[in-house]
Amino acid sequence: MTKPMNLNVRVGGALKDHVTAKISDTGDYDNASEYVRDLIRRDKERTEYSTFEAKRAALQKAFALPDADYSQVAMADIIRQATLPE
Repeated sequence: MTKPMNLNVRVGGALKDHVTAKISDTGDYDNASEYVRDLIRRDKERTEYSTFEAKRAALQKAFALPDADYSQVAMADIIRQATLPE
């Protein structure tokens, strides 16, 4: 497991009011750290989803090509190309 990272964040004004509402007795979180961790998790999920969607779109585009645009390649050629030094 990696060493935890400590973050210090200062917020004021409307941001402070928003965070305070989120961690109040009627809010969704027990403390600001819990709230920030949840925000980071959600951001990570958004990033992963965006990456997935970009790859999915590229694959859909590739598979939409007509069969004539494809060519046969021998497995040995694929392996040789994959193991060539860069």
